Amino acid sequence: MPRHIILASRPTGVPTSDIFEIVDRPTPAIGAGDMVVRPRIISMDPAIRGFLDDRPSYLPPVALGAPVNGMSLGEVIASDNPAYPPGTLVRAFGTWSEELVLGADALGLDVVKPAPGVDLAHYMGALGPVGLTAWVGLDTIGAAKAGETVLISAAAGATGSCVGQIAKIKGCRVIGLVGSADKAAAIIALGFDAAINYRVTPDLAAAVRAAAPDGVDVYFDNVGGETLETVLPLMRPHGRVVVCGMIGDYNDADRPYGVKTLWQLVVNRITMRGFLTYDHPEVLARAQSDLDAWFADGRLVPLTNIWDGFDAIPAAFVALMSGRTIGKTLVRV
Repeated sequence: MPRHIILASRPTGVPTSDIFEIVDRPTPAIGAGDMVVRPRIISMDPAIRGFLDDRPSYLPPVALGAPVNGMSLGEVIASDNPAYPPGTLVRAFGTWSEELVLGADALGLDVVKPAPGVDLAHYMGALGPVGLTAWVGLDTIGAAKAGETVLISAAAGATGSCVGQIAKIKGCRVIGLVGSADKAAAIIALGFDAAINYRVTPDLAAAVRAAAPDGVDVYFDNVGGETLETVLPLMRPHGRVVVCGMIGDYNDADRPYGVKTLWQLVVNRITMRGFLTYDHPEVLARAQSDLDAWFADGRLVPLTNIWDGFDAIPAAFVALMSGRTIGKTLVRV
């Protein structure tokens, strides 16, 4: 009988492994058009933290006793849908389960056709939802152009590390904000022009000004909070703030940080916009083509940390939400 990781209690602050429980449950019978998928790679994403609280978000919260939601890549093992016969590899928004039932309308459902010799895990990272998010955010939302300066928070994370590389491919100057010396070294190795370790920088605004003396054209924000407050006055006129996430508030959503520099949106005519990747299906084929080509020619290097085994999922998620990971956190099951 397949195992599932359920939410046993709601977290307070940084989640701990004891809020999860592993249970055995039968796989439901499939209905018309459905399929049974056995995940091979399960993605750890900061957004999952928001689903664990009992509050509305862009997706409903996880109910107590229900399997935790998340993106995964797996193999179809039974199907009532001719478009997804057994043996097909798919990625979609599902649950932390050894087997799950998906309908054809599952969020983010996509067939994966890995290139020979490419690690399947990359199709849940830089060649999958992570890379697509970076591409959509930087291109469709941020409209980054050659010669512009791009600043990225959580730059050594899954999305940030891809954004920086894509920005360099576009001919931008790229500055990353990180939280450790190891993370700074990691993004410099990926080709970033500058890395700022905010944990040891007494004046973050001064450090950003030194790295971007003419101001910031595009701020790719994964953090929100005080970092967003600091960066807004440093934006160039008509700059763009791409709001991908607000990790700084995820572990304490009852007390979000009140950003006090929003007037800068008027002063410098800044565009600030949030987005969800799969709201832009019209560009995803082009994005995927670009990601595949850049990976093949070595310009896009996936930054990953991979855990092994279904039982490792809670610890992997806790490590992610504790800020201890570099690159994309994945669990190979």
